[in-house]
Amino acid sequence: MTKRNFLKTSASLMAGSAIAQNPRKNWAGNYAYKAPVLRMPRTLDEVRNFVKAASRVKAVGARHSFNSVADSPVEQISMRLWDRMSLDVKTRKVTVGAGVTYGQLAPYLEKSGFAVHNLASLPHVSVVGACNTATHGSGSKNGNLATAVSGFELVIHDGSVVNLSREKDGERFNGAVVALGALGVITNITLDVVPTFQVRQTVYENLSLAHFEKNFDEIFNAGYSVSIFTDWQKRYASELWVKSIASSKPSPQELFGAKAATRKLHPLVGLSAENCTDQLGVAGPWYERLPHFRMNFTPSSGDELQAEYFVPRNKAYQAILAMERLRDRIAPHLMISELRTIASDELWLSMAYLRPSLAIHFTWKPHWPEVKALLPEIEREIGALDPRPHWGKLFSMKPKYPKTEAFRALAKQYDPQGKFRNEFLDANVFTSS
Repeated sequence: MTKRNFLKTSASLMAGSAIAQNPRKNWAGNYAYKAPVLRMPRTLDEVRNFVKAASRVKAVGARHSFNSVADSPVEQISMRLWDRMSLDVKTRKVTVGAGVTYGQLAPYLEKSGFAVHNLASLPHVSVVGACNTATHGSGSKNGNLATAVSGFELVIHDGSVVNLSREKDGERFNGAVVALGALGVITNITLDVVPTFQVRQTVYENLSLAHFEKNFDEIFNAGYSVSIFTDWQKRYASELWVKSIASSKPSPQELFGAKAATRKLHPLVGLSAENCTDQLGVAGPWYERLPHFRMNFTPSSGDELQAEYFVPRNKAYQAILAMERLRDRIAPHLMISELRTIASDELWLSMAYLRPSLAIHFTWKPHWPEVKALLPEIEREIGALDPRPHWGKLFSMKPKYPKTEAFRALAKQYDPQGKFRNEFLDANVFTSS
């Protein structure tokens, strides 16, 4: 960008609106946004005016989705400047602006002795974006990040402001929390918080996947949050990350034959663990252990692709066997897979809606033509297990949810002209299969 264009763009930002410099891309660099205009409002009135005047518009968060869920054919609104946070100690709720990331929220809560119940593997994601796509973290007894949402403020199609809450809106609220931006632009969101807690992290090496047939529950209940990393070769998981409440009994030195590591490890064998959260059983604050990667470091260059599928927990071992059948097809293009469990919830478009789940995550090399061809193969292999793809990752199947029709009706109420629709929503939510 030339100095002249930089100054011109800076002036636009000061006015609350920016003409996008294309191509703008997501964090991973695999998707270039098509929206020719990017708005960056500073006030609620600006949000209302931008939404009311736009023919088509979509909110974009921290750009950590790997697909077009946050894109628009006309305009995007970035809420990055909305970074205010307000904690109500009496009600144990925190309200944050739509631009706040978990990396900003966590230290703020910790100072007052509070926490959120769960975190994703990356603290760099925005709170609103993560909740609106049902991003999940890990833990057999932990709901995804959106289950902490107790209310939010929404600017809808005509520029008016709507406030929704779990307390007053009931089932309508369950439909609106995970909405993929289809209802409007969220300006702030309120979360339930819990007392702060300390976590220790122990990493084990070389766990045989054969143990999952009879010991699945015991393995995934070994800690508050558990992650398994594998490349699907040789029927072994290279690493088992167990994050336990610090006051619980000490972690064993061996777990189903897997040995506790004596050095810090990265999920990708052989890479430096410098960017990873502390391990070796050393206790620390929840927000410095529940993510895999530290906030002050970039976890990777972003030059990767991601896909993830949720299957019912009672079909987890069948899904693991299915992935093993595809290991030779997967191997040339895979960096690593991660297995995590998530508690069920009542949010209509959550991947764990009404069922405890196993999430099978793939971090791919940037081989898009090959990965694009692989995704339908994976989806066919686990098709009988009723998989649900992560809304923010790559997939080719049509997601199926019991409440899809109800969600379409809800979206129609808040967005009767389809102002917040885009190609992604039309293909995956608003068209019948």
